This record gives sequence, C-alpha cells and structure tokens, in this order.
Amino acid sequence: MLTAASKRCRRFALGLVTTPVKFIDHLSWLLRALLFLAILAFALMNTGPVTLRFFLGQTWEAPMIVALLLFFASGAALGVLACLSRLARQRREILKLRREQRASGDRSPPPQTRP
Repeated sequence: MLTAASKRCRRFALGLVTTPVKFIDHLSWLLRALLFLAILAFALMNTGPVTLRFFLGQTWEAPMIVALLLFFASGAALGVLACLSRLARQRREILKLRREQRASGDRSPPPQTRP
C-alpha cells in the first residue's frame, strides 16, 4: 500500500508536480520578454537622426537607434575581449590538472558541481 508521501514522490519523479524551479524559469522568461519590449519601445520612440562629431571635423548622421545599437554592440565586444585572457588561462589550468590526474593514475572523474 502506498502512503501519501510515496505518491507525492512518484508524481514528483514523473514530472507531474510543478516545482518552484519551473515557476522561476517561467518568471525569468516573462521578465526577459518585458525587458525586450521596453527596450524596443524606447528604440522606436528615438528614431530621429543624430549627428556624431568625430575628431578632425568628421561627422556621421544616422538614426539614434543605429547609433545606440552600434555603441552597445561595440561595448559588449570589448567586454568579451577583456574576458578572453582569463578564460584562456582557466582552460590551460584545467588541461594541466587533467594531465596531472592522468599521470597519477587516478581514473575517477572529477566531482561534478552544478552551476
């Protein structure tokens, strides 16, 4: 005879019970969609031309949306470039540790951690 607790465990294991994690995932996607719509509305309200003045008297006239997108994308690219050296260093360290593990004869996989 199944108890109420074991029935709940089975329903949870089969995915029949909604978990708080699923609710948080849905809430996260809803917030992302709202943020996207807010940014889109901001962009559509700022379609007027803007003149950018560079050094040596050079000017560039473009819609504000294009200028904002260009500067946002270039800032994101600079941020990624700034992180590449640390990422490469971490990968080299991981490879070094794996080589040391193989050399020591330890065949057990490293402990897995959840992000």
